[in-house]
Amino acid sequence: MKLYSIKDHAETVSFAQAVKQGLGKNQGLFFPSEINPIDDIDALLEMNLVDRSRVILQSLIGDEFSEQELHDIVATAFNFPAPVIKINDKISALELFHGPTLAFKDFGGRFMAQCLLRLSFDKKGNGDKITILTATSGDTGAAVAHAFYGMDNIDVVVMYPKGKISFLQEQMFCTLGGNIRTIAIDGDFDACQALMKRSFDDEELRQAIGLNSANSINISRLMAQICYYFEAFAQLPKAQRAQTVVSVPSGNFGNLTAGLLAKTLGLPVKRFIAATNINDTVPRYLASGEWDPKATQATLSNAMDVSVPSNWPRIEELARVKGWDLSELASDFVSDEDTKQAVAALDEQGYLCEPHGAIAYDCLTAQLSEDEFGLFLCTAHPAKFKESVEEILGRDIGLPQELADCADKPNLSIDMANDFAALRAFLMA
Repeated sequence: MKLYSIKDHAETVSFAQAVKQGLGKNQGLFFPSEINPIDDIDALLEMNLVDRSRVILQSLIGDEFSEQELHDIVATAFNFPAPVIKINDKISALELFHGPTLAFKDFGGRFMAQCLLRLSFDKKGNGDKITILTATSGDTGAAVAHAFYGMDNIDVVVMYPKGKISFLQEQMFCTLGGNIRTIAIDGDFDACQALMKRSFDDEELRQAIGLNSANSINISRLMAQICYYFEAFAQLPKAQRAQTVVSVPSGNFGNLTAGLLAKTLGLPVKRFIAATNINDTVPRYLASGEWDPKATQATLSNAMDVSVPSNWPRIEELARVKGWDLSELASDFVSDEDTKQAVAALDEQGYLCEPHGAIAYDCLTAQLSEDEFGLFLCTAHPAKFKESVEEILGRDIGLPQELADCADKPNLSIDMANDFAALRAFLMA
């Protein structure tokens, strides 16, 4: 498989290089040179998750892994379900939080970890040491930390905005220790993301510590996410598929990028809705044509508190390649007050949801036509936002074992100013 940098099409790499390198020069995102539709989508949707995902990923990656190698990678990474739950006759929810860290990021994080392990080290574990640097607005940190935890020759450093993610989100990745180091940055997620990108521009630093990223800017994570869109449609009645609208809670826009790639491969999604909170750079851009990021505001849906989404250039590149008019992409933003009402409305229908999924639901109900069916993505377990959900609903929602196990452990993070020199010194040490 060949990929090129969106910033410099002359910079081309293999899938293996893209996974190990993370970003191209000048922070360029890698993008597939070819995206060919898959034959016989109906037959593909009859397969189980692992077999189907192997076919999808093989169509993108090519022969860089054998069929057996890719099957083994997928079977190890995707060893949990992604069920579609009926809310009412018109709308269903795709639950993506049944992995080990209770969030959709488990799909991408675990797939990338398995790929990197095979691409960087031989069967005896020999190979150059790697440092994974990632920024998280909530759930990426846990997924990446758990995916790489305990791996020899791989260090993980996770940055997150201090005081701006939920307590239980923080506990899931800041209590591990070992090869996982965590930094609470005095700033918002965009500041963390800027520090990470600046690190990749420092060639001396990259070479010295074997720098790589596990954010959705890494193409392997993005490709893994394509697979659960196919898994969702496999669970829908055939008669509904072509009339199904998918609403995606959007922060850094990797999730929506994966959905649009799934559609490019032939998945019969009628249309997508990009649902954001009041950090609404993209909805405003689609309405006005002006890219005008504002200061990031803290909300109930903290994982979507992003004003400069890193994956948006990939969406624009896909639109350019396919000749799509991005103004036709539906979008909207939802206030915290409306988010609370959406959580309550779902609860009245017997479905427990958290703020991110509730935003996708709210946008879906507002834009769904009479002849359409709706699917919204639930990206995290409600208990990861226990305090806010309980305040909205006025009752205890309990804790799953995965969260109960880490709730009382000591937080091992260090605090750091929004200062690249301080981060560089920490990484080099």
